[in-house]
Amino acid sequence: MVAIFEGTAACLAITCPEEKCRAVTDLYSAVDLGNFDFDPHTPVTSIGVAGHPERPVLVEPSKVRRRRLGSEEGRAALVHAITHIEFNAINLALDAAYRFRDMPRQFYLDWISVAADEARHFQLLSTRLQSMGFSYGEFPAHNGLWEMAQKTADDCMKRMALVPRVLEARGLDVTPGMIERLMTAGDDETARILEVILEEEVRHVEIGSHWFRICCDQRGLAPESTFLGLLQENFSGSLRGPFNIPARMKAGFTQREMDAISALK
Repeated sequence: MVAIFEGTAACLAITCPEEKCRAVTDLYSAVDLGNFDFDPHTPVTSIGVAGHPERPVLVEPSKVRRRRLGSEEGRAALVHAITHIEFNAINLALDAAYRFRDMPRQFYLDWISVAADEARHFQLLSTRLQSMGFSYGEFPAHNGLWEMAQKTADDCMKRMALVPRVLEARGLDVTPGMIERLMTAGDDETARILEVILEEEVRHVEIGSHWFRICCDQRGLAPESTFLGLLQENFSGSLRGPFNIPARMKAGFTQREMDAISALK
């Protein structure tokens, strides 16, 4: 019997990516079979820093050098960047399942299932990177996703709004263009992996949309206006299209939200 909060905390603390992926997969298997103990009174420790390896070296986003996809190293750098995003996404999903209490039981099952998906995505990309002659950690990376986790550590509603519905939703926007450029460069193998990830990330963002609305309902807030207020407060001037409207609508965005996002200055 797995204690769900102790299990998520243990997975979150693991620094080795391969060990973290195995532990998350085992945790999800236990949870999916109903073999877990759910005690919402388990104490929450301080957020600290999620477990991550010594490499990659973390730098400011502006210092992550862009490389052209015409070279093998350039394509490997792109794969590495996405691999790092997926590693952070494992920690983000685990933290959501561990950090926030007094949510319905399904909330924790949803986010552990997302962590398991992200672990599988990481493994797909890490294996692809190795086949290109590189490994995770060889290129510098930034830590923007986890920094937003720290900023929203004390408010589930803000976390659901600003991480899955903003930062992770950007993946829905940019991945189709990456797939197209990779196929043009002759890298169909990486493109196929990104097609799988794109399809599954729609569900992840939709889970964020669902629980954001639940949080708003709990507080008597209107979801659309609350989301747009948080967006204006935290991301004004920093979101640029084009936006993947069909994917975002499937992921729980409303037309009013998309109109506002598109007009955000």
